[in-house]
Amino acid sequence: MSVRESHRRTGAPGEGVGVLEARGLVKAFGGDAVVREVSFAVAAGETLAIVGESGSGKSTTARMLAGLLRPDRGQVLLDGVDLAALRGRALRVRRRDLQMVFQDPLGSLNPMMRVGASIAEPLLLHTDLDAAARRERVADLLTQVGLRPEHAERLPREFSGGQRQRLAIARAVACGPRALICDEPVSALDVSTQAQILDLLAGLRASTGFACVFISHDLAVVRLVADRIGVMRGGELVEVGPAERIYTDPRHDYTRELVSAVPSLHARRRPIARSPRKEVDG
Repeated sequence: MSVRESHRRTGAPGEGVGVLEARGLVKAFGGDAVVREVSFAVAAGETLAIVGESGSGKSTTARMLAGLLRPDRGQVLLDGVDLAALRGRALRVRRRDLQMVFQDPLGSLNPMMRVGASIAEPLLLHTDLDAAARRERVADLLTQVGLRPEHAERLPREFSGGQRQRLAIARAVACGPRALICDEPVSALDVSTQAQILDLLAGLRASTGFACVFISHDLAVVRLVADRIGVMRGGELVEVGPAERIYTDPRHDYTRELVSAVPSLHARRRPIARSPRKEVDG
């Protein structure tokens, strides 16, 4: 399947289709429950931010969504299909449609491989594009994430932290995924670079319509990207609601505590740029 065909699959932005769904996810380590009966659905073109302190279970939830951890109980569904029930080629096809961006971009970039080859890997595995078309797609992806086509010949160590995250995002969206999971993707970056990466993700989501789960400990950060927010504590989702309502009218005591702890919340609120094509150095 070509990249263009993957973008035309069902679930355009704003249709309200449940692209990615968690049903009753449970995960325990050493007898201690880390995630307890977590359920939610994310529509095409929507970002659900999951926020909580360290140890709240948010990253464990993200890894179960991505298939890096198997739930002890519960299901992860992509377009209504239970991923745990798939095997072989059917599972590989679905994995193409569900991608993850990690906190450390070097987790998805081979330090010994030129970045163009790293970005092209999923195209080689999951599309029928020939070598010339893959090179063209890589050049287009680099431009989309604010870098230059000639950067394809460099190694990861030649880029800044923010640029590496741009490269990791380019690789993650190369095949036009249906859903993207971002696990603390900006927490290691300075504030200025954080804003640029958040703008980039928002622009890509707007232009391609993927469903996004954005994991963070920072309520000020997620306000820049979230349509809805889920607040996790002790492995449970204690509150889920529209982003503006969470900030202005939190219902749970813990949510109120988190909101009140961010004095600069209103100062950091600003419109998201919708074009991901502007080149930056961060």
